[in-house]
This record gives sequence, structure tokens and C-alpha cells, in this order.
Amino acid sequence: MATPTSSGPLPDLTRPDVGAALFSTWSVGTPERQRATVDAIAAEWDSRPWPAPELLSYNLYAGTDGDTLLHHSQWADEAAYHAFFRTQRQQRNDAIDGAVPGIKRLGLAYYRHYRGFRAAQGETADPGLFVVVEIDFNDPDPQVRRSWVDLVIEALENEPDPGLLSADFHLIADGERHLSTDRARVLNYARWTDEAAYEAALAAGGPRDGGSSAWDRVRDFPARVGASSRSYRFRRSFVRPSAS
Repeated sequence: MATPTSSGPLPDLTRPDVGAALFSTWSVGTPERQRATVDAIAAEWDSRPWPAPELLSYNLYAGTDGDTLLHHSQWADEAAYHAFFRTQRQQRNDAIDGAVPGIKRLGLAYYRHYRGFRAAQGETADPGLFVVVEIDFNDPDPQVRRSWVDLVIEALENEPDPGLLSADFHLIADGERHLSTDRARVLNYARWTDEAAYEAALAAGGPRDGGSSAWDRVRDFPARVGASSRSYRFRRSFVRPSAS
């Protein structure tokens, strides 16, 4: 069996064959341990056969905080992930923990892509920064979250930020027991030109302070109760080998 390619492209978050998008975060403590963990993950994945044909890509990002790592995997379906979890995941984690003891795994959630925004320059510019925003709601109805995402995309289309290349919105889904959650959450995976552009947008208050009715409705949406964000730089991509 072929081994994974570790220099694959950035993931296409809109590809139609993705039935389950999984995002998880690890805390490793320091920039040195962060680099060592990336190396340990790469060594483990490069040395083993590709775990399942249903795993389409596995992508690794290092937090700009020097502490966190973001794992984003694309699966054809959730059942395939759970088969991997039962038979292979612990072996890989044990090897990584042996190289970098004391990793804290902060949580794993399962999402489905809903809608995305692409800026005009988003097709050609290379992202220098990735920002993942988790938005919480106090209404469990998924239609509430879809309505909020629709408002955000309408606002972005009318008043885009010059540094934002794309934003892909995912709705959290209930999974098997160890993934189940009572959170009503949206995850936004955003690509920015670079950290300076993102920091400039934050310093300016973001486009939602521009006074448009669309951003007013986003800001004042009654069911939205909070949000948190982390910024990352892309480190590794592992993609499913071709049939050949």
C-alpha cells in the first residue's frame, strides 16, 4: 500500500465528496514543543500506510500562540472515521506522545460544510494566515445558524475586507458518543493574506462596524451568544494516494 504524500496542496473545503469534516485542537506548551510535535506527527504519518480510502486529507496547522496545533481531516463519511478511531488512532497517538510527552488534547468536533465566501483575489493569492472562529448560539435549531451564516456572507459580499481571501462556514453535527455535543456552533475557517492584514482588520474593528444594515444584523443577531478565535500557519498536508 502507498504511503501518504506530505507535501499535498491546501485542502478544498468545498469538495463534494467530504461527508465529515473533523477539527481538533492540541495544546503542547511551547514553540519548541510545537515544532517537535509537528515533526513527530509527520514522521508517524509518513512511515505508515494510508489508514483508509475514506480519509481524503489530513491537514496540520501550528498556532501563532506557539502552543496549539489544529488538526483538520476530511472524511468521506463519519463511520469511516470511527473505524479508524477504534483500530488505528491510538497507535499513532501513542507514538507521538512517546516523542513529545504531555500533549493535551482539547477536543474534537465533527462538522459539515454549509457555505463559503470567496474574494476576487482568493483564487490566486496564497494565504499567509488561517483563522478559525467558533461561534456559539443559544438556539439548537440548525436553521438559526444557517440564517446567521447567510447574513454574514451577504455582508461580506457587500463589504469585503481587502485582506480576507475566503471564509468557509461549517455547522456542527452530532456524532457517535465521544463526539456528541450539546453545543449549537458554527465554525468559520478563514484564509487571510497575512497576519498584518488580519491584525489591521481587528484594529479597525472589522467590517461589521462599518454601519451597513447587513453587518448590523450580523452583530445584533439575537441567538448568537459568543465567539472565540485562534490563528494558525499551515504546516503539513497528507493526502490520499492515487489509485495507482
